[in-house]
Amino acid sequence: MVLGWLLFLVMALPSDTTGIKSCMFCELTDSLNCPGILMTCGKDENCFTGQGTAPGVGSITNKGCVRSSSCGREEPVIYQGISYSLISTCCYGHLCNRAPDPEGSRMAGIPTSLALVMLLLLWL
Repeated sequence: MVLGWLLFLVMALPSDTTGIKSCMFCELTDSLNCPGILMTCGKDENCFTGQGTAPGVGSITNKGCVRSSSCGREEPVIYQGISYSLISTCCYGHLCNRAPDPEGSRMAGIPTSLALVMLLLLWL
């Protein structure tokens, strides 16, 4: 019984305390809307948001996981035949590169572990 509770509590921990980090992934896009899909990073990777610019055209964006050594680096990328200068900005928390929640959706920001603990307390 105690082992079951310990397993439950470990599963309820936010993923960045267990060494697993999830980030949002988005292909290169020129759209302002880059909702992304969930991806799991390797243990030596961080979430990033890449912003690219090219003279005379709009900007491009992408998101995902990248090795720490690539954070802040500028690199050339080709998108729709145009060469852009892309800079990857890293962040260091679970899902830290997701879009901010719209105003009024405060409940979406409650950590999973807190919600699970509240459910556990109600169950007891």
